[in-house]
Amino acid sequence: MSETNSFWDGGSKTMFFTGLFLGIAVTSSVGLALTFGSLMKGGVFGGAVAAVPAVVAPTAGNPTAQQPTVPSKPVAAVDAKVDHVRGPANAKVTLIEYSDFQCPYCSRHEPTMEKLLTDHPADVRLVYRHFPLSSLHPMAQKAAEASECAAAQGGNDVFWKAHDYLFANNTSLSTDLFKKMAGDLKLDVNKFATCVEKGEMAKRVAADYATGNDSGVSGTPATFVNGQMVEGAVPIDQFEAMVQSAIKG
Repeated sequence: MSETNSFWDGGSKTMFFTGLFLGIAVTSSVGLALTFGSLMKGGVFGGAVAAVPAVVAPTAGNPTAQQPTVPSKPVAAVDAKVDHVRGPANAKVTLIEYSDFQCPYCSRHEPTMEKLLTDHPADVRLVYRHFPLSSLHPMAQKAAEASECAAAQGGNDVFWKAHDYLFANNTSLSTDLFKKMAGDLKLDVNKFATCVEKGEMAKRVAADYATGNDSGVSGTPATFVNGQMVEGAVPIDQFEAMVQSAIKG
């Protein structure tokens, strides 16, 4: 009676080819599974998972920004009867700064402006213009108005004192702070408070904002160096190079 040969009874050649076939099949299955898993994770097999680039929105930093605007006009010329100016009228370099008292980057930017004035007292003048970003900084508009209410009582010198005061306290701007400022600056506090509360200087602030918008300002700080705009609180070396170039002509 003949016996039926099982797989395990096969010869060495049969065992070899069968084992080879099974090895290839298993390896292929594992490779397919890894590839499928990698694709599901957004990457490629044998490498790192590919990252999806993020869309970065404009930030207050460099500068605090809104939607970009296209310049329709060069930056408005300095009007000594309206603008707030530090430095000599015949300076070779005019810095026109559009800023926001509640903007943290504007606060960091101020020492740069101050140093340029200090280092070049005969050649640099600074013009401050309001560009409050109310959608980002809820107290910026009223802070700008408060500085103008102070100027209405004390003129250009008092404006700059208010300017320094507001930036020194720009993380705690409030109606109470404005009144305290008025008292510290020896102003008529009641008259000042009425000016701020009734928005008597809102149009004055809006006029500055409009000139900035026309000139392509979309965020703060934005500084025009003899008409050339520099966006953001950039290192002083960049401004210094521009100032030196303008002084040399």
